[in-house]
Amino acid sequence: MTTKAYILIETAVGKTRDAVLALQKVPGIKTVDPVTGPYDIIAIVEGKDLNAVGDMVTVNIHPVSGVTRTVTCLAVQLGK
Repeated sequence: MTTKAYILIETAVGKTRDAVLALQKVPGIKTVDPVTGPYDIIAIVEGKDLNAVGDMVTVNIHPVSGVTRTVTCLAVQLGK
């Protein structure tokens, strides 16, 4: 089963567009949407497990020019 997460991203002033374009090229990122509110971008990522998602954030998202802060929200399965 894959692990899905929502990555809430803050960018430096004037860098959102460039960050969106760079993030759209990262494998494993399913969607990248610029948004209004306290965050500038919300990305949906999927990985084989929690470690894969963590690596994607630290290795592929944090270094993107303009990204200043991220919050990772894991999607969970609720039992019935």
